[in-house]
Amino acid sequence: MNNCILISASEIVKTCASQPLRGKRLLEPLKSISSTHHIPLNILEDVEITETEAEVHLNEADLWFGLEGEVTFICGGTLVRPTLRKNANGTENPNELKGEDIVGGKEIIVRSGDWLWIPAGQPHKHICNGVGRVIIIKIPQQS
Repeated sequence: MNNCILISASEIVKTCASQPLRGKRLLEPLKSISSTHHIPLNILEDVEITETEAEVHLNEADLWFGLEGEVTFICGGTLVRPTLRKNANGTENPNELKGEDIVGGKEIIVRSGDWLWIPAGQPHKHICNGVGRVIIIKIPQQS
């Protein structure tokens, strides 16, 4: 059995060819490919996102790569009113916190070609005034 999965350049081109839609979403077809094969890689699109809840991943880091536009991240600081995130089935996820905001975080703007590493346990959130697309890679980490 071959455990290696190729995500071809043509799949990335197809993914990036989608028309921007207001809001925050993972783009197809990469979203389905990643889900089917359990690959911790996606392309996230932010369009006119001015408010978003903050989060903390307790056991995985995020590695972001800017594809287009600008996405503003707030990283570090303290999560405001943290609670456990709910899974799709309504149960609590003990590995992820959400919060209303971040106090004392650092603002970092990710542009095309930039990389941003957010270690496990670090509060973060992101906003975008226009259209921004970023690759996200989830990396398991001991906290």
